[in-house]
Amino acid sequence: MTEHHEIKPGQSVELLKELHILTRDGKLNQDSRRKLKQVYHLYQFIEPLLKEVQVEHPEVTLVDHGAGKSYLGFILYDLFFKDRPGSGHIYGIETRDELVKKSQELAQRLSFPGMSFLNLSVAESTNSDLLPETIDVVTALHACNTATDDAIAFALKKKAKFMVLVPCCQAEVATVLRKNKAKSLKNPLAEIWRHPIHTREFGSQITNVLRCLQLEAHGYQVTVTELVGWEHSMKNELIIAQYKNLPRRKPTERLAAVLAELGLEEMQERFFTV
Repeated sequence: MTEHHEIKPGQSVELLKELHILTRDGKLNQDSRRKLKQVYHLYQFIEPLLKEVQVEHPEVTLVDHGAGKSYLGFILYDLFFKDRPGSGHIYGIETRDELVKKSQELAQRLSFPGMSFLNLSVAESTNSDLLPETIDVVTALHACNTATDDAIAFALKKKAKFMVLVPCCQAEVATVLRKNKAKSLKNPLAEIWRHPIHTREFGSQITNVLRCLQLEAHGYQVTVTELVGWEHSMKNELIIAQYKNLPRRKPTERLAAVLAELGLEEMQERFFTV
């Protein structure tokens, strides 16, 4: 017997079985229950954004970077787009060809015509003619290292109205902090990242601070919150950005000042503001 009380109304049980969230006899185990809870929690944040886009135009375009097995894309399509024919298109971007092919086959099997899966890196997708010139919503969940920054660059180029980001490990800033440590030690704040473990943690923290400032410098309103139900992940920070054409000068100045204060001037190209 399927544990329907944990599954959203209208959710395809067949899809959940195909994604191995449900066992063949419709059961949830502890691991899949946690996975489902995580995706549903994200859906709560994303559904209102999709509805807001639909107020402006009926067909929503969403790109999911680092899609993996496309749990999020499939569940979004199943819950939001499936019963609204022609209401939108989801593009899953993934570098592992075997996962792209499996997702393509599954979308065909489930008759989900508004789903496409492309074997591209996030950076490659920015200039690919396989994607529309503008995209409404961009998601990137645990896109490792600089892939979250590439997803932000993609969204900025595609003039995305919304971004939903769960940043992953990013060693680039920590590497620069480490490299410039000797020069920074005259600044008492350098104690925050003097020890290697603190360098790693502070590097991760400041990376997300810089990302938020960068988004604000492009006119976005940014909200940062915690993902409930992701207690087993070290990375449970959720960044939601909405384009509102806000004033850019102050966040641009703040971003430049933070980079200068921390000896990260060479990162200006990564956290570009124009």
